[in-house]
Amino acid sequence: MADHDVDLFVIGAGSGGVRAARIASSYGARVMIAEEYRVGGTCVIRGCVPKKLLVYASRFSDDFEDAAGYGWTVAEPEFHWPTLIANKDREIARLEAAYTGTLERFGVALVKSRAALEDAHTVRLATGARVRAETILISTGAWPHLGPKIPGIEHAITSNEAFHLAQLPKRIVVQGGGYIAVEFACIFAGLGSDVTLVYRGENILRGFDDDVREHLRNEMRGRGITVTCGHTVAAIEKSGDEFKVRLSDSGVIAADKVMFAIGRRPNVMGLGLESLQMKIHGHGGIDVDEYSRSSVPNIYAVGDVTNRVNLTPVAIREGHAFADTVYGGKPTPVDHTNVPTAVFSEPEVGVIGLTEQQARERLSIVDVYKTSFRPMKATLSGRNTRSFMKLLVDGVTDRVVGCHIVGPDAGELIQIIGVAVRMGATKADFDATMAVHPTVAEELVTMREKAMSYGRAVAE
Repeated sequence: MADHDVDLFVIGAGSGGVRAARIASSYGARVMIAEEYRVGGTCVIRGCVPKKLLVYASRFSDDFEDAAGYGWTVAEPEFHWPTLIANKDREIARLEAAYTGTLERFGVALVKSRAALEDAHTVRLATGARVRAETILISTGAWPHLGPKIPGIEHAITSNEAFHLAQLPKRIVVQGGGYIAVEFACIFAGLGSDVTLVYRGENILRGFDDDVREHLRNEMRGRGITVTCGHTVAAIEKSGDEFKVRLSDSGVIAADKVMFAIGRRPNVMGLGLESLQMKIHGHGGIDVDEYSRSSVPNIYAVGDVTNRVNLTPVAIREGHAFADTVYGGKPTPVDHTNVPTAVFSEPEVGVIGLTEQQARERLSIVDVYKTSFRPMKATLSGRNTRSFMKLLVDGVTDRVVGCHIVGPDAGELIQIIGVAVRMGATKADFDATMAVHPTVAEELVTMREKAMSYGRAVAE
């Protein structure tokens, strides 16, 4: 150990890196962590946390409107974007300080500098200093991808810049159909912008259950969002104070801002991985085993830089498991199956487990239960919206293998349902659970009639 300055050097102080650093330190390891921007990473600084704050802000427009149906007289509300952004910035600064304080409390040395690998045990800082480490953990996350270069791409913003706009755009075109694109389309629409969502695929939220995709797209259109599928942005032309957005079908949309949210790529560039001949997976992330170990034995990677399941709680779990494995004497693989997830659109989406298509491909018999209904709150508000719920059940074992929700608090609901699904709950378990009435969630335990059944049960 004499030739090592630290036991563990972590590159990237995001959620996964910070968790790994503090747990490793709690086991007695000497830990140093480097961060070139701000402590907290994508989630805290420019991702889930500030985005959720904007989501909350965007939903007040519905609350003000709905209040009238419940007897409230509300003065004409006014929204002030700079106030929201200033308050958001203060909260992010507070959280960054909390993350930094946690590292200090656990004795982790923080270096505010870019870091790269010189060899398998040497990290070179932007200052020119070198640090020798027995083990290195890469947790540099991912970065927005703008796709193929098109004329005027320099005028486009990403989610990074969306959090710091000087003013709310009156008209915005968002290209993309995943989590970030859909969420920001709903945020801007809720705050009063005229929103057009452009997506190259046949429907938004590729990889989600088809019923969920269709239901959400219809709900978004009902809220005034123009959802254009099967097209891409071909060019962005600046015209005075606005932009002319040319689509692949030659259509033109006038906008004040153009946002690209077509995906994020693992942040592997400039880390020196090539010189170590570190194996990169076909999907662009660092290739690691079930313990997050790379092809270089003493170098590990967690979080979005591995491009496995790119969610903050997954990165945290991977970081903790890494520390338990390497420093806690408790080899801990991370199970990436049945990870609950939410899309904070309006309405929200919450899912866990298999889609209907996946279930039909993998199981011999699939029973499908689903329902669509008007939420109780909408009855007096008069809002034209519907919730959707779907359960997928293994027809042989009766185990619930998928749950899909679109509606109020879907993210909160799927967190609890996730426990049941991971424990192997059956449809009979759901049926035997007393409903809480009147709630939206009671529909999950009162669905009795199959919408359809696939497999041998049909053939026989």
